[in-house]
Amino acid sequence: MLKMFKTAKSWFTEEERSRIERAIRDAELETSGEIRVHIETRCPGEVLDRAAYIFEKLGMHKTEKRNGVLIYLALESRKFAFIGDIGINSVVPKDFWENLKMNALIHFREGRFSDGLVEVINEIGHYLQKYFPIQRNDVNELPNEISFGDE
Repeated sequence: MLKMFKTAKSWFTEEERSRIERAIRDAELETSGEIRVHIETRCPGEVLDRAAYIFEKLGMHKTEKRNGVLIYLALESRKFAFIGDIGINSVVPKDFWENLKMNALIHFREGRFSDGLVEVINEIGHYLQKYFPIQRNDVNELPNEISFGDE
């Protein structure tokens, strides 16, 4: 049973938040791709619609190579989604997002959200590195910090 917390941020310890942000930073060291994590307590409406809204709100569709990926998690609603921009969607295997979802679900069902997020970030990073290797003049286009929906 999930505990009731006031904010999404309070579900994670400072150490867990740092671990997730470090995983993002490490994944992006070898790629021009961008990964963001957005966490909310509740998801209003359909999860894919909400994730797409957050993707745009965070400006993830504005990366140069259109290779941004959003990991969206709504804790109390027990919903999550992954949204990839057109660049990454054009190169990953057809079942990539579904397989990623199944891997995350193993952790999320046990309440190990930070473990699931880190595993997903690492897997996404692997594909971004493969298809979008870092360039000499690469710029980190988006922040690596977790964004929270109810701060």
